[in-house]
Amino acid sequence: MNESRVALITGGGSGSGIGAAAARQLLGKGWRVAVTGRGEERLSSFAKELGDPEGLLTFPGSTAEYADVQHAVTNTLQTYGRLDAVVANAGTATHDSVAEGDPAGWPEMILTNVLGPALLIRASIDALKETKGRIVLVGSVAGFVPTPGNIYGATKWAVTGLAENTRRQVTEWGVGVTLIAPGRVETPFWDSYGSLPPGHLLTADQIADSVVWAMEQPEGVDVNTVVVRPIGQPN
Repeated sequence: MNESRVALITGGGSGSGIGAAAARQLLGKGWRVAVTGRGEERLSSFAKELGDPEGLLTFPGSTAEYADVQHAVTNTLQTYGRLDAVVANAGTATHDSVAEGDPAGWPEMILTNVLGPALLIRASIDALKETKGRIVLVGSVAGFVPTPGNIYGATKWAVTGLAENTRRQVTEWGVGVTLIAPGRVETPFWDSYGSLPPGHLLTADQIADSVVWAMEQPEGVDVNTVVVRPIGQPN
C-alpha cells in the first residue's frame, strides 16, 4: 500500500493561484494531491501542465455545494485510501463596499468564503481523525484588520473565527488546524478588481511555502495562526 500522504485542496484550478502553487510543492515533496475548482477545462489544463502525474486528482465543482465537496473527499479516499490534510483555499471577492456596492455579488462570495471551508471540514473530519491530519484555512489580513465597508473582509473575519472554533473541537481528536492569513498577493484574486494593488506583493509560491510548512509540522505540533505580509504593507 502506498503510504505517501494525501492532501485535498479547494480552489486550485487557476494554475497561478495559491492552491495550484501548494499542489505543485506538495507533489514535489511526494504527496498525492486532489484539487477542486469550478472549471473542468482549467483543471485539465493544470494537470496537463504538470504532466498528468499519477499522484494528482482533479474534481470540478463548487466548494459551496456539499454534494460536490463530499464527492471530492469520497473519491480521494477511494483512490488513495487516506486523507492527511485539507486546504480550504477557494475564495472570491466583489471588491466593493457595504454602503455603495452591488449586493448581487455578495451571496456567492459569502457562500464560497465562509460556507465552503465549513463544508470541507465537515466532509473530511472523519478521515482526518484516522490519520491525525491537518486542516489549513486560507484567510486574509482582512480578517484581522478592519477596512471601511469591506464585505470581503467580513467573510475573512468569519474564517478567522471558524479556524479557532474548529481547533477547539478537533484538537481532542488529534487533528491540527492552521489559519494562513496572507496580505497582498499577486494572484488571479485581483482579476475582477481591474488592477493589482499598489506596493510590493507576495507571490503565490511564497504563501504556498507557509501552507506546506504548516502541513509538515512534526506530529504533536499544532501551528494555529500565521499572518504573512509583504514588507511594506503597514495594515
